Amino acid sequence: MQKKVAVFFGGNSNEHEISIITGMLCCNLLRGAEYDVLPVYLTRENALYVGEMHAVTDFATVNKKWKRVRFCEGGLETERGKKMDIDVALNCCHGGAGEDGTLSALLRWHRIKSASPDTALSAMFMDKTLTKIAARGLGLPVLDGVTVKEGDGVRNLPFSYPVIVKPARLGSSIGIKVAENEAELKSALALAFTLDDAALIEPYVQKKRDLNCAACRIGGKIVLSQIEEVFSHDEILSFKEKYEGEEKHSQIPAEIPDEITKKVHLCTEKLYESFDVTGVMRADFLLVGDEVYFNELNTVPGSLSCYLFANSLTESKNFLVSLVEEGAKRTFAEKPTVTTGILTRPVFAKGSKRRNPQ
Repeated sequence: MQKKVAVFFGGNSNEHEISIITGMLCCNLLRGAEYDVLPVYLTRENALYVGEMHAVTDFATVNKKWKRVRFCEGGLETERGKKMDIDVALNCCHGGAGEDGTLSALLRWHRIKSASPDTALSAMFMDKTLTKIAARGLGLPVLDGVTVKEGDGVRNLPFSYPVIVKPARLGSSIGIKVAENEAELKSALALAFTLDDAALIEPYVQKKRDLNCAACRIGGKIVLSQIEEVFSHDEILSFKEKYEGEEKHSQIPAEIPDEITKKVHLCTEKLYESFDVTGVMRADFLLVGDEVYFNELNTVPGSLSCYLFANSLTESKNFLVSLVEEGAKRTFAEKPTVTTGILTRPVFAKGSKRRNPQ
């Protein structure tokens, strides 16, 4: 009997359209692996729909033939109560409630197995401030940073200009700006606060190289990808360059010394192993001279990082199959809960008495 694989994508996020691209890629590749694929589209209002979905052009509007669904124990159900059991879910939602741990929590709550990272990891690494705290806790090298919340002023930075300003919980380079002075910093923060309620300020390193490395678990073993170097014609790699550019903007594998490759792989593996990650994640690094700095971690990376593990559509399909099969092996081992009996004790059963009524 075919496994029912639910692929979630879309959602209330600035990366909504990119999520649709990833979702459709995964749906169509998994269909080729003879799974019973259930595309689950999250609108910008986070309403869930299922139906015939095959191409990114299907999502200009919500198709009237699609059925709205909601979570239930072990799967989804229509508004009329028709249940669709799910064997395993795959999260393709970039940003928003899809990537911040909300979706993974809903899946866990309804006892749906997932081939994607869990709630705690997703929530922590969605926030760039918490990311730095977690990385430092593991002893990974990171750049200095200052977090500013909306409404707070910036007084004295512990580093000099230029600086880079990033919305704390966004991805795909959205809302990121480089500031050369105080006036530009205020402008960059204003932009960040139109998209998020907190921003991270870091020193901008001009002579640096951007490296990415993904990791997953296949057959119970951690597998590391090739290392990618990402190039940009500007100060930062923009959203347009990432998703709309026609020119080559990355190289796989990166042309870096073996010692740098070893450092990146060790850091990536340490992150994956330490947080007992499920599914695929991508770690991003900055190479400054001979020093490697951990930058960010993506729990729902673009295209689920298929391109870092595969050189063809067939290999990409096999990679996704490995993720799905690994997720399907998961179990919901529950520890017994303690019942204290406190609610049956007289003080509660008869109601509490007031002291000093006056």
